[in-house]
Amino acid sequence: MPDEAVAALDRPWPVELTFKADAKSLQARFDDGVSFIIPYELLRIESPSAEVQGHSAAGKKWVAGKQDVGIERAEPVGRYALRLVFDDGHDSGIYTWDWLYRLGRDQDRLMEVYRGAIAV
Repeated sequence: MPDEAVAALDRPWPVELTFKADAKSLQARFDDGVSFIIPYELLRIESPSAEVQGHSAAGKKWVAGKQDVGIERAEPVGRYALRLVFDDGHDSGIYTWDWLYRLGRDQDRLMEVYRGAIAV
């Protein structure tokens, strides 16, 4: 089996994704037993789109004022990701399972960096 296939088998896979509109959060449970509650705000400000991430680390765009953003719908992208459509019109990010896992795992640090960046 190629190394890439083995690595893919070792990655956490989502077993349940529940969008909670009232709590403005995504509950994500993975097959490694880990669960996260990921705020919609974090999903929006850390969108994997080029519009937000840029084309390099220096090109990241910080988007403020997204604490009340909602998600209108989630669309599957193959078996590996979701495209989220936000109520502010943003819809170009493809959220892989790895990306969602990283957002859940690192959310405290990511939000701290974000708050520091928009405070400047």
